[in-house]
Amino acid sequence: MEYWDIYDRGKHVTGRRMIRNDWHMKPGDYHLTVLALIRDRAGRILITQRKADKEWAPLKWEIPGGGVRAGERSEEAVLREVAEETGLHFTMEQGRCIHTYRSDSPAEQNNYFVDIYEFWGDFTQADVRIQDDEVEAFRLASPQEIGALGERGDFLHYHRLESLLVRPGFSEEEA
Repeated sequence: MEYWDIYDRGKHVTGRRMIRNDWHMKPGDYHLTVLALIRDRAGRILITQRKADKEWAPLKWEIPGGGVRAGERSEEAVLREVAEETGLHFTMEQGRCIHTYRSDSPAEQNNYFVDIYEFWGDFTQADVRIQDDEVEAFRLASPQEIGALGERGDFLHYHRLESLLVRPGFSEEEA
């Protein structure tokens, strides 16, 4: 059974834990999720499509990510999630946290923080190995293609990511 740490409103670990996806959180309790904008040299972003049998948001497109396990740091979680979901292996020298937001959903008893990381890499679509039990399909998409999916409601967290999609490229020393 996987456990997640419970954080307070200030994003500090409380010392309490919850069972993964047990959305019966008390007011003021939060969990932490990580997402990764993974860009190739051309600036295209790796997106994945959720499995059709997912209880929540089946067949929606998203960027890789997931929950931070109990005792795990955000940086460790994003590297693990990217490797598990895509088969791509990065280091924190190849990326950085570019944004954090908090979502309060007391009616759903699901409050959370999301740390969004950005990674640039020299990879092709052929290098990607998706996690078959979690991911239906994947592709490299331009920010404009993601925007079209988002406007149709087919891309998760689109309005939280929209301003982060168009960013300058990376230089050789960052590669």
